[in-house]
Amino acid sequence: MEKIKKESRIFLTLQTIGRAFFLPVSILPVAGLLLGLGASFTNEKTIAYYHLEKLLAQGTFLNYVLTIMNNVGLAVFANLPLIFAMAVAFGMAKKERGVAVLSAGLSFIIMHTTIKTLLVFNGTISPSGEISEKVLNGAIGTVLGIQTLEMGVFGGIITGLGVAFLHNKFYKTKLPAAISFFSGVRFVPIVCTFSYIIVGAVSFLIWPFIQQGIYAIGSVVMSTGDVGIFIFGFMERILIPFGLHHIWYIPFWQTGLGGSAVVDGVMQYGAQNIFFAELASPNTKHFSIEAAKFMTGKYSFMMAGLPGAALAMYHCAKPEKRKIVGGLLFSAALTSFLTGITEPIEFTFLFVAPFVFVIHCIFAGLSFALMSILKIAIGTTFSCGLIDLTLFGILPGNSKTNWLMILPVFVLYFAVYYFFFKFVILKWNLKTPGREDDTEEVKLYTKNDYNTMRDERKKGVVLEDTVSQAIINGLGGLDNFGDVTCCATRLRMQVYNMDLVNDGILKQTGAMGIIKKGNGIQVVYGPTVSVIKSNLTEYIDKIKEHGMEASFAEEKSIKNVDLKVLSLCEDCILEDYESLEEINKIVAPFKGKIFDVENINDKIFNTKVLGDGFAIEIEGNEILAPTNGKIINIYDTEHAFIIEDNYKHNILVHVGLGTVGLNGKGIKLFKKVGDEVKKGEKIGEIDKKIITESGFSLVSPVTFLNVDKARYNIQVEKEGNVEAGEEAIIFIIKK
Repeated sequence: MEKIKKESRIFLTLQTIGRAFFLPVSILPVAGLLLGLGASFTNEKTIAYYHLEKLLAQGTFLNYVLTIMNNVGLAVFANLPLIFAMAVAFGMAKKERGVAVLSAGLSFIIMHTTIKTLLVFNGTISPSGEISEKVLNGAIGTVLGIQTLEMGVFGGIITGLGVAFLHNKFYKTKLPAAISFFSGVRFVPIVCTFSYIIVGAVSFLIWPFIQQGIYAIGSVVMSTGDVGIFIFGFMERILIPFGLHHIWYIPFWQTGLGGSAVVDGVMQYGAQNIFFAELASPNTKHFSIEAAKFMTGKYSFMMAGLPGAALAMYHCAKPEKRKIVGGLLFSAALTSFLTGITEPIEFTFLFVAPFVFVIHCIFAGLSFALMSILKIAIGTTFSCGLIDLTLFGILPGNSKTNWLMILPVFVLYFAVYYFFFKFVILKWNLKTPGREDDTEEVKLYTKNDYNTMRDERKKGVVLEDTVSQAIINGLGGLDNFGDVTCCATRLRMQVYNMDLVNDGILKQTGAMGIIKKGNGIQVVYGPTVSVIKSNLTEYIDKIKEHGMEASFAEEKSIKNVDLKVLSLCEDCILEDYESLEEINKIVAPFKGKIFDVENINDKIFNTKVLGDGFAIEIEGNEILAPTNGKIINIYDTEHAFIIEDNYKHNILVHVGLGTVGLNGKGIKLFKKVGDEVKKGEKIGEIDKKIITESGFSLVSPVTFLNVDKARYNIQVEKEGNVEAGEEAIIFIIKK
């Protein structure tokens, strides 16, 4: 794809990692809600302050409920390294993600068990669990009951990234027949097990030095005081358009980069971990400013600044458009105020005036510094809105958080954003919502819009995948079908409601046939199906990546779609005597019983959707080239391939029926795409036992994809059995 060619591979990888980081972060609001309510209302001082002894004293029903909530929230935060390991592996895996998650959990345990064993061997930890006096305070922690080096979420990230790499490399691995049971996805946990014994051993040797480096970097940020926290806040915002902000702030929140503190006798690392440990502690008198300063800075611009910017946009809108734009801006401002989700507003001025976004990032950095100066200590789980302010600022009490001091800051930031945005919008006539030309749609912009604009600037045009969109429409929308797979010629998927499938739309996409059985559907496209499938899955991933709803597909028009999909006889050969003779000289690619393709039990082949031809029920174990030519296509699982002869005939050789389900087992080709082959040359072999024991048919069609079946008919000349390489088996006649 054009975008992939132009974007830096490293940058794209970092974007993917950032999205993978977001998955575990997204569960924190729920855990934080449980912990916030549970910790606040099981704390005796809070109960006494609000005079709630009768409802919430120990032994009451609500106290039991709140204690459970508190402990569940603590459990999530305590096990974030494992959660990160599994989530990162899930986010980075290309396919078969469930196997990647299982392997990540297994590898995480194996890595830390290896580290613990080595720590016992060298005397750092005694067999009874006592830590040597020579060990630096906090260097050893406990994960899942395993005493190990304190790696925090870095340990989970290392595991997740490594497992994802191994998974993507080995999940299609084919092993020798004797151990073929362990091929494919079953091989991934095996290779991860041995790999993470090695990773554990390497971590045992180098992680103590990395620990020292991490704390040194954190010390720089800490020692530079308000300047350091300004830089932190500025970077957290400026990286948002690139999707890399999670990579920036998570280490400060979850590792020693964000500081360390002893809470109730337990060493805590990372700003967020320190805050929530203090929240749960009955002994906390004031939350740590040094920890909270990495979180509190978001509140002022999310709850006050950006709503002020929204009001400025409303006042600057054209009078005739204010009614429309008012609803849009009010909902966006309310979302930012309540939840801290700011994308619709931020990406609007990023879209129309990037320099305004840079100024916004400077304001954000100043907000972080100002919170530190004013000693306001309000934590957060994910994003800073009224909900988090209430849970982690108001409910714990002003004595712990100093939350009342944030109110004048809200007034200041609302005013600054309002007047700044009003000035720049009018000064430079920015096309914010409601100021568009009369022919343009009034809208707020999203990250997807920004990325689209960026791509347009790079390559001059954005190509919409209309074929994939039409396929989604024809299948009844994204929420009507499951994972998409394909064989050599057909898309295959399960649909949830067959009544929503529109055959007419699917045929507009170039489908040559549609087969429905139960909840299963097969859409036949011919040999280009692998490209169609790749485009479709990438298109679906993009829709999901940008948060579009499942019904998105149904909202798109499919009229005037330019479909450039292979139609069966779009490239039919203009036959002459010599080209027809070339077909007559075809040899049998297999040993076995030969019969006309019309007589096999498969609707796609027996109706000649993929061209006329013949079939052989295989009795041997060799695959021969049926003609002289070049291999132009091989399916991933090697169960089908296409040879182009010297007259440009495309000959499909399909080994067995349904054998795509073997995932490559039992079939081995010796050639690759682009290789020249000679008639009768051995180009592969099969294991009949594997195929038949797996429940698949040995009937193997051979069809001519671009011979005009409306004008020509292929007849089987030889009855009964044929030998592999036997000639004079078919004859082509004109109708």
